[in-house]
Amino acid sequence: MEHYAGIDVSLELSSVCVVYAQGKIVRETKVASEPEALVAFFASLGFAVKRIGLEAGPLSAWLHAGLKRAGFDTVLLETRHVKAALSAMMVKTDRKDARGLAQLIRMGWFRPVHAKSMGSQEVRALLVARKQLLGRLIDVELSIRGILRGFGLKVGVVTRKSFEGRIWELVTGHITLERIAGAMLSARATLKLEYEKLHKIVLAIVREDAVCRRLMTVPSVGPLVAITYKSAMDDPNRIAKSKAAGALFGLTPKKYQSGEKDVTGGITRTGDEGLRAVGLRLAYSHLVFLLVIPAPRSGAR
Repeated sequence: MEHYAGIDVSLELSSVCVVYAQGKIVRETKVASEPEALVAFFASLGFAVKRIGLEAGPLSAWLHAGLKRAGFDTVLLETRHVKAALSAMMVKTDRKDARGLAQLIRMGWFRPVHAKSMGSQEVRALLVARKQLLGRLIDVELSIRGILRGFGLKVGVVTRKSFEGRIWELVTGHITLERIAGAMLSARATLKLEYEKLHKIVLAIVREDAVCRRLMTVPSVGPLVAITYKSAMDDPNRIAKSKAAGALFGLTPKKYQSGEKDVTGGITRTGDEGLRAVGLRLAYSHLVFLLVIPAPRSGAR
């Protein structure tokens, strides 16, 4: 008899529910949110589990990889679909969520999410860290501008290199402002140094990556756009046509049709937010072809 399992992932303990093919619950418990603990639990059941489902999330990707390595058929479920399917439950608990996930897996009422490779996950982590440091750097600069503006000191238009010199030019002679500027400029220098380190790592990866260099042959696509797109796409073979890339990243319009009503809205904005942020609206329809079509051989005309 076939068995299916759903896992509601939490930080410390995950709720697990195993059901028969007919929907009857076989086993419910809480297991430590560690791949080894989950693998040990399913191995101790005494029967095979046909498929295991987890709702997509930061921790789910790690658990999914561990279960897959152990030989279990495991899928990540699209978060919006899971939320819609479980919204009919009036009482929401981790236990009930695990039950709902198990039933979705059993009936096949789910949309699987692509699990990114470890290499893509590492690049995405690098891009996120770089973006966070840049954001904090800009926040410090804007804070300095705001503080000085209250004293009638206007920084004006300056480059990142000339910013510190301009600040000292304005605060010289104001003891309190000198102390404030010194502390904030010191913090800014540290953020700028660490941001530049991560940025150089990103550029080094792009420089050594043949796919990224090909993507940069497309107008308006630079190193950051290229590596963001490649890490988000991960495996281009999962998309049959280039037009499907827009829907994957939330760049296609919404559609609502019912009877005489037919409304086309703005873009869906679902999927990878970071990819949309780098401005791929201009080039996404062309990039899949660059990834899928082999590069021309040397000497080919």
